[in-house]
This record gives sequence, C-alpha cells and structure tokens, in this order.
Amino acid sequence: MAWKTLDDMELAGKRVLTRVDINVPVDGGVVTDATRIERVAPTVQDILSRGGTPILLAHFGRPKGKIVPEMSLKMLVPALEAAFGTKVNFATLDEAEAVIAACAEGQVVLLENTRFEPGEEKNDADLAKRYAALGDVYCNDAFSAAHRAHASTAALAHLLPSCAGRLMQA
Repeated sequence: MAWKTLDDMELAGKRVLTRVDINVPVDGGVVTDATRIERVAPTVQDILSRGGTPILLAHFGRPKGKIVPEMSLKMLVPALEAAFGTKVNFATLDEAEAVIAACAEGQVVLLENTRFEPGEEKNDADLAKRYAALGDVYCNDAFSAAHRAHASTAALAHLLPSCAGRLMQA
C-alpha cells in the first residue's frame, strides 16, 4: 500500500498536527545542536507556504508521564523560531485549543512534551482523540519515533487524514 505525502493533502486553512523529532541536546536550557530542528524545517515551511498551520507534537527525554520542568519543550522555542523564520506559539495540551485559535497566519504552534501525558507511551486512544480534535490533518515527520506505538504516532494516525512529511520521504 502506497503512503501519502504532503503533496497528496489539501493544506490551505487546515490545522496540520505534525509529529516531529526535536529531541535535541540542551545545556542549561540552550540547544547545543539544532540539527534535528533544522531537518524538520522543510516540512514546516511547506505546510506554511500552502496555507496550513503546523501544530508540532514531539517528545523530549523520558519523563514517564510526569511533568518534569527541565524536559519542557518551551526552551526549544527560540531555536525553532530561528530555524523556521517565524513565530512559534507554545501551549500545553490544556491550553492548545485557545492558542491554536489565536495563532496568526504564518505562525507555528508547539505543544508541550507528549511524554508528559500518562497515556502517550500506552498508545491511549482517548489521548489520541484529544490530539485529533486540535487538527484537520496528521503529518508524521518523526522518522526516529515512527516505529513507536504511542498516542502521537500510531493512534493519532488512524483518526485523521494522514501523510508523511518531507523528512520521512528522504
């Protein structure tokens, strides 16, 4: 069975839940190697250029379903903005709906560490439904996490029209 890519999807005016791998090395809250962030930039920029809003889902470290402040994705916002050339709005899952609704055209939303959610590594269907309610399309661009049966990879892909991002096509 052939898989779909971004080229097969209508993105204008759509909220595109985009699973990325931005589990980068950090020292004192500062990214020391932005390679993984730079590798997802083509997918994010493609979604933006086609009128979509990228909503990034990612994990960082192994917090085991608990909130660990040192593993918050918020510290990655400056590196993401530098790589994408646009504003990145940060939101926890509880704040996500409001932040996405307020997001201006041409901006990106970064959701908090998926592994802060107890159901993420259990491939929890209810958590996947919460994520799905925030988007119109699902794009997986996290090659290194694609094999994991997690809510933001496996379960979510069955709830929305889905495709592979540019990094997954490489």
